[in-house]
Amino acid sequence: MKHFLIATTALTLGVLPASADTLKLGLATAQTGGLAPFDAPVVEGIRIAVDELNAAGGIGGDILIEMVERDVRSDAAQTAIAVQELVDEGVEAIVLPCDADPSLAAAGIVADAGIPSISTCASSPTLPLIGGEYVFANFPGDNVQATVSASWAVEQGHKTAFILYSPDSQYTTMPLYFGDVVTALGGEVLGEATYNIGQPDFSAIATQIAALDPHPDMVMTSAYEPDFPSFIKALRAAGVTSQVIGSDGIDSPTTFGLGDVAEGVVFTTAGHATEGSPLEAFNALYEETTGAASETVFNAVGYDLVKVLEAAVGVAGSTEPGALRDAIAGLENVQGATSLITYAGTDGMPVREVTLIRVTGGMRDLVGQLAPDASLIPAPRMQ
Repeated sequence: MKHFLIATTALTLGVLPASADTLKLGLATAQTGGLAPFDAPVVEGIRIAVDELNAAGGIGGDILIEMVERDVRSDAAQTAIAVQELVDEGVEAIVLPCDADPSLAAAGIVADAGIPSISTCASSPTLPLIGGEYVFANFPGDNVQATVSASWAVEQGHKTAFILYSPDSQYTTMPLYFGDVVTALGGEVLGEATYNIGQPDFSAIATQIAALDPHPDMVMTSAYEPDFPSFIKALRAAGVTSQVIGSDGIDSPTTFGLGDVAEGVVFTTAGHATEGSPLEAFNALYEETTGAASETVFNAVGYDLVKVLEAAVGVAGSTEPGALRDAIAGLENVQGATSLITYAGTDGMPVREVTLIRVTGGMRDLVGQLAPDASLIPAPRMQ
């Protein structure tokens, strides 16, 4: 039997039709804990895509998608346990959580089982390099995002930077890539600081930045909540008015609700709903389905993941895990809600558009949807 694991509204009301083939898809995602603000909306988007496909008869009109879920609680050890359970249940593909570190904890398991796995939104370019040929990402790489934001910043006349990162997670080291690109473009990194994920007080770091004379033109961090709100409040309280540049981790309602302290913050993310775009259409579908407007691009990122799997099944002509892995690796120009998505010719990190957003009056202001200069993209930093 062909399987793929995803729970859908139609399927939760009863058993699969006896004649239906299924693709059994295992979800090992963080529905609680620090990664839940990202994984939970991604899974919403996954369900919308699956319901849409199943209502039309499934992938290719005859392969329904069934979902088996595990909450990994934002923990690496729990991720490994959950993935082993899913492997034991016979899944043919697995969705991993939105961070490289817990995803890598399961890399050996999926490799041994020969099951293709895609992280919901981990963006470290080291993920597939360390994880191996069965591990894929579903989001623009940190080094690509940093190249886009740094290139834009230098073009705006910002020449000096301060970077803030955490060694606790591969994702939060994105500012190191940013510093590499700024330097390559003739700018200068005036200083850097590190923090611990979840630390309550950023006043000392804000004071360190405020002591620079002159202040840096820009401050870049990939901190996410609750760290980013704490940091930006401390920075502005210290009198630093520099351009703050962030990353997709702050693409959340929290950021847009911070008021004046977040005004003008620019960050990279996976897409923006321009008029007539596939993302605008997805957002309309989301609102029709849930009764509420989508507040984060991570809903659409989940939809994208299912479109990749749908395309892979079509290319493979099978739901056999090895065939799916090979098909994913060769995909080109899959139309997602946020972007065209390509894996062909890559090492498991997708080629896809990067969007720059500015926070303006608590709303999204599109800065640009940009392709980076490939010659500027830093090589992955192996932690």
